[in-house]
Amino acid sequence: MPLTPEIKSYLTGKVAWVATADKAGVPNLSPKGTLSVVDDNTLVFADLFSLKTRTALEENPNVAVAVTDPAGPSGYQFKGKAELLTSGPLYDQVAAGVKEKMPQLPAPKYVVKINLTDIYSLTPGPDAGKKIG
Repeated sequence: MPLTPEIKSYLTGKVAWVATADKAGVPNLSPKGTLSVVDDNTLVFADLFSLKTRTALEENPNVAVAVTDPAGPSGYQFKGKAELLTSGPLYDQVAAGVKEKMPQLPAPKYVVKINLTDIYSLTPGPDAGKKIG
């Protein structure tokens, strides 16, 4: 199931928590304020300062992303394969968005493109943890 219009709208303006693990299985968790939707099957975020995230993704492209709403008990978890981009049209688009919203920050060292494989509900209740896509 691709990203629905409801899920795409939900993601706007929220902080994402990105989980990775290196080749030894050591986990890493990092907040990302630049998560955005590329298309129905792809998410992207800019990396500005996350050395551990980059190292883990270079060794193991599997990634999980959780987005919740602190104002209300709802959320989604996304799983997929990450691709690190250091140039190209998508990198340029994300870098321009970062510069526009946060001009005081440096250009992204890279952009992480996530090709989604699974979507789960994080909303409390009988469907919590249920695969929805």
